[in-house]
Amino acid sequence: MTCPDCGHDNIDGLDTCEHCGQDLRSIDIPRAKSGLQRTIMKTPIRELEPLPALTVAPGESVAAAIRLMQKERHGSVMVIDGEQLVGMFTEHDLLTRIAGRSIDLDATPIDDVMLRNPKALSETDTLAQAMHRMAVGNYRHIPVVEEGKPVRFVSVRGVLRYLHEHTR
Repeated sequence: MTCPDCGHDNIDGLDTCEHCGQDLRSIDIPRAKSGLQRTIMKTPIRELEPLPALTVAPGESVAAAIRLMQKERHGSVMVIDGEQLVGMFTEHDLLTRIAGRSIDLDATPIDDVMLRNPKALSETDTLAQAMHRMAVGNYRHIPVVEEGKPVRFVSVRGVLRYLHEHTR
């Protein structure tokens, strides 16, 4: 990595120039230039027009949550206690936490099988932040909160649809 101040050729990954001490930490941070890269790094989540959140209470049955997901054709529900997001249940949870086990779906409360305290985004967070959170957490759905209240969710499908429509 070449120091922008003195031109010294440093080993990649150094925080400061070995020659002049210049801070190099911000040099390898990607900058939004144009096209797809700019779209990903600058587009706020609200521009994706995220879908409204489907919500259930912690004591509702897994069967009720699944029926709601099927009816609305969504892959997730947010579990809300009062107005507070306390969990999330997704089609992935259905496959990994329930399928193949002998569980009474009508008697099992959703809070027994949900992901607790899921990470959330705000409508001003960027597409890059959503994609990063999805990749690092291995999530396909992320809640979007407004003033601490869950109102929408972002999905991988929604991100891909937006990129397809806006980067041709």
